[in-house]
Amino acid sequence: MADAAWVALSLIKHVGGKTLRALLTHFDDDPNAILRAEPNALRAVPGVGAKIAAAIQQVDVVQTARAIERWQAAGVHIVTWRDADYPRTLHDLDDAPPTLFMRGAWRFENDHPYLAAALVGTRTPTLASRIAVNQFASDFARRKLVLVSGLALGIDTVAHQAALSHDGTTLAVLGGGILNIYPPQNRALAAQIMERGALLCEVQPDAAVSASGLVARNRIITGLCDRVIIVETESDGGAMHAARFATMQGRALYALVNDASGNRQLLNEGAQRIYPPFSAS
Repeated sequence: MADAAWVALSLIKHVGGKTLRALLTHFDDDPNAILRAEPNALRAVPGVGAKIAAAIQQVDVVQTARAIERWQAAGVHIVTWRDADYPRTLHDLDDAPPTLFMRGAWRFENDHPYLAAALVGTRTPTLASRIAVNQFASDFARRKLVLVSGLALGIDTVAHQAALSHDGTTLAVLGGGILNIYPPQNRALAAQIMERGALLCEVQPDAAVSASGLVARNRIITGLCDRVIIVETESDGGAMHAARFATMQGRALYALVNDASGNRQLLNEGAQRIYPPFSAS
């Protein structure tokens, strides 16, 4: 079973990858030592203030262990930094999630590297964008590229559906828990994705979706990929978060040439131009 102490620490609010790395360095790579530590010792760690120290002291490892049993009984696979099947492309990021929760047939096999591309965009795409997504998905499936998106309505939904229709593999990174599918309209699609791909999240698997979770999951979407394609977005659209994360992570960023204000902005800022049906290479 997964290390309950590790999982409990990774689920504490505001304890991200950077803070957990600092804690592990300070406490000899021992999650249980972190949980046993006095508040003053915890506050000596860079990035750990009074609130985080108090939250660490309130962790109930027994309760977390019971939750892990419940999640695993529901088909959840738990992967941490320490595991051989934690995705290598994420591992080296400063803010990599310490724990990933997965449901589905897909496993990250680092001995057999995969290539992945993200398709993200607006919840209200034009017909032209829908057609472009289908063309990209067909190209990805032909070249054995894994298609990664976020299960949102609009472009994400079209991307996952298109990948499946072309017998491709697709991964969906959720902003809430993978046992609490959001949006609920995509529950059937989520089940189809799991047959060959997987659902992923960094929050506890039964957590409700949150605005912060929807933003944060973009760094996982882009971190899993070597290229990111913004299909269609306005300048204030959620896909702009994915574009920013892709740039920070050094991923190849493409924007489809169209009239969307976000796409025009990204192209002006240096994103690579892409025109369907040509593929991002």
